[in-house]
Amino acid sequence: MKKNLPVFLAIFMGLLVSCASEKDYLIKIQTRHGDMYAVLFDETPRHKNNFIELAQSGRFDSTDFHRVIENFMIQGGDVFGKEGLPQDAWPTVPAEIKPGFIHSKGMFAAARQGNNINPERRSSGSQFYIVQGKVYTKDELVTDMRQLSETFLKYIQLASNAELKETYSKLYDEERFDELNDMMLKEKANLEKFYSISLEKPMTAQQVEAYTTVGGTPHLDGEYTVFGKLIKGLDVLDKIAAEPTGPRDIPEEKVYMTVSVELLPRTKIEKEFGYIYQK
Repeated sequence: MKKNLPVFLAIFMGLLVSCASEKDYLIKIQTRHGDMYAVLFDETPRHKNNFIELAQSGRFDSTDFHRVIENFMIQGGDVFGKEGLPQDAWPTVPAEIKPGFIHSKGMFAAARQGNNINPERRSSGSQFYIVQGKVYTKDELVTDMRQLSETFLKYIQLASNAELKETYSKLYDEERFDELNDMMLKEKANLEKFYSISLEKPMTAQQVEAYTTVGGTPHLDGEYTVFGKLIKGLDVLDKIAAEPTGPRDIPEEKVYMTVSVELLPRTKIEKEFGYIYQK
């Protein structure tokens, strides 16, 4: 009987670990527009643990969504600014940029300083953003729009393209930018043939599926740590994103948040919110 004791203990400890892993933290963000609920990814443990610790200690409370850009994202959680910590002393978190964690609508990601002063892409120790973005057509998604625009502008300088240039100028002056994009995309094949170049941008099937359905901000992929997902409250996200803003994209009326966490069985989260954990 004693010989079987280590095996029994191993099985028992395995069951304990299994039971513990079947629970997860549900994030709740309360605002005057309503409540948002999210889960954070196990694959980004430093960001997940950091966010939970800040929330459990109440340090996110009374911070606000201080940067709001419709069809892009809402950013908030400036804990250290609220607490009066000098900016050069604000903590950071090592980057946890994972393949497949993309900026589709509702994703949580960590704000950070630019590459010029932050080449390691370390994340802010508190500030995060929730992606809103927009829905893309497949053509504009798989096209390098910056290169297309530069090539198109060079193309319409040719005397033979004076009519095209006139149409472009008219649309630009009238700020009909969606029509401008459509016009450039229609000329894509001609431009590639004329200049013997490719204007394609590599995109995974996952990116194409997400950005042509729910939408998001694909140009941020691979640059910032995505560490969670909104599982309820996309309507609240849209309301906050629609707030009138002033200089530096600051809402004219503050949108404060209260953040709490609750440890729940993963099966309960799946049942109540429709979120499916990856096995």
